[in-house]
Amino acid sequence: MIIDLEDKRNSAKCPVCKKKSVAQYRPFCSSRCADIDLSKWLNGNYSVPILEMSEADLDELESAVNGKEFLEREDKV
Repeated sequence: MIIDLEDKRNSAKCPVCKKKSVAQYRPFCSSRCADIDLSKWLNGNYSVPILEMSEADLDELESAVNGKEFLEREDKV
């Protein structure tokens, strides 16, 4: 099966308004939609949720990191 990438690019939709994207503003359809997307990034609307770690989790992570550093030092000797 052959996939025509040019056809895929030409049929891409703007992630903001879902209109057909324009090569000049790809992946957006206009500078307006590009600016809307940039504004969302700058205002923090796009973010990755985080989970708070317990004290036990932090201790385990710290010991794992320290153990890795110890192993790396042994390799260099």
